[in-house]
Amino acid sequence: MSLLPDQTYALLAAGGAIRTLAGGEAFWGQPPEVLDGLGREWLVSEFACDADWASWEMHPEGDEFVYLLDGDIEFLLEAGDGSRSAQRLTGRGAVVVPRGAWHTARVFRPSRMFFITWGAGTEHRPV
Repeated sequence: MSLLPDQTYALLAAGGAIRTLAGGEAFWGQPPEVLDGLGREWLVSEFACDADWASWEMHPEGDEFVYLLDGDIEFLLEAGDGSRSAQRLTGRGAVVVPRGAWHTARVFRPSRMFFITWGAGTEHRPV
């Protein structure tokens, strides 16, 4: 089966199974309680970003792996004590966002990112 991770997301279950779901608005337009339930498996997805993220997000139940496939971004991380750090990625590279860390991204040129996220309980707040 051939998949495009920006159009079809994969959920990796702890028992080794992989389920696929329609990505984009078909996925994100579901009710919050459905999304939270889906967040109890590893979500594999890809996004194109051509502007800074409009919000911070935080995943309280799991780390997040973000792989920059192409572009130029800076990840901003905020720890529980309020301290902030930044990691710039150019071309390609990866960052691990620790569980419970608020994070957002600045986009310096159009970028494609590949995400592996344990999203249960995800929270958002404006930048």
